This record gives sequence, structure tokens and C-alpha cells, in this order.
Amino acid sequence: MLKLERLSDGERTVIRLIGRVRSEHLGEITNQMGSCGPKCALDLEEVTVVCVEVVRFLGSCERKGTELLHCPAYIREWISCEQRQWKNDL
Repeated sequence: MLKLERLSDGERTVIRLIGRVRSEHLGEITNQMGSCGPKCALDLEEVTVVCVEVVRFLGSCERKGTELLHCPAYIREWISCEQRQWKNDL
């Protein structure tokens, strides 16, 4: 189960992801991000489980300028591995 919370400090909007993030949640996350404006960040502190599609999505978001806050070490390492693989495939 995934829970999304939106927080704003006036300068940027933070979307906090809580729980298990699966590929079927990416549409809703994308919709939430699209309604935030240009300054959007994803808070991953309370993420417990992700799948490879989510890791690729997060890496893509980060490359496009979305800040990943409180990214767990295992997700950060997985994103790095996926990016290295992507570069090797070019």
C-alpha cells in the first residue's frame, strides 16, 4: 500500500511517499508531481519497498531535476546501478 502526502513551504512542494511503491503507482505520482509546478521534490524517508520500474522512474526524475529527499541507501545504490547499466547500453 502507498500513501502520498503533499507539503508546501511556499517555495517548493514536497510529495512524501509512504509504504510500498509499485509500478502501478507511477501514474498517480506523476499526476501529483505535474500539479506541483516546477519546484517539486520527492521525500522517500518512509518508503519500504520499491520495484525496478520505480527505481528507473526515480532516476529519471532526478536526472530531470527533481530532488530525492531522504533517499534510503539501498534505493540510492540501485539508482546508481541502473544508471551505470543505462550508460553501458548506449
